[in-house]
Amino acid sequence: MLIALTGGVGCGKSSSAALFGATGYRVRDADLIVREKVLTSPEVIAAVTDRWGKSLLADDGNLQRAKIAEIVFSDPTERRWLEQLVHPKVETHWRKDVAMAPECDWIVEIPLLFEARLEKGFDFVISVGASESVQIARLIARGMSEAQARQRIASQLPLAHKFKFSNAVIWNDGDIAFLKAQVLHLARTIALR
Repeated sequence: MLIALTGGVGCGKSSSAALFGATGYRVRDADLIVREKVLTSPEVIAAVTDRWGKSLLADDGNLQRAKIAEIVFSDPTERRWLEQLVHPKVETHWRKDVAMAPECDWIVEIPLLFEARLEKGFDFVISVGASESVQIARLIARGMSEAQARQRIASQLPLAHKFKFSNAVIWNDGDIAFLKAQVLHLARTIALR
């Protein structure tokens, strides 16, 4: 079974994915693919520096993600440009992984699943949500300012939209034990389908 795991920024998608992984699912993280494979590819580095300049390069020749974030989260046109460049390459990577083990149950963590219109390619969609105050607190704990946290949240579709088009929702305002109980229940329920 191929399951998409999505939700809002700071809602606990990665924690949920790790818990699914502990139940036997194979997990692929789209953000990790972006960081480790897509943004490090010469083709993407060239496209980004052609558009925004060589000042985005670090001393090691890699792109400085923090500088890219400043650009794309302050300008929706630039964010769309980057997403159009990156999303197809990310999908190619995780689809290749899934194709190598089609007999396995997979969780693919894709924060912008609905924004990229990828939901139809999955057997089941799970959204992870949390209250905005919890999201903001988690993002501040990661080093963002409150303004940056609000900007990131506003750049995504509202959680209500994601919930409406998901097969299941995990609510992550509680502690890790509450999250784990929801994931285990959901994993058992999916296994019975």
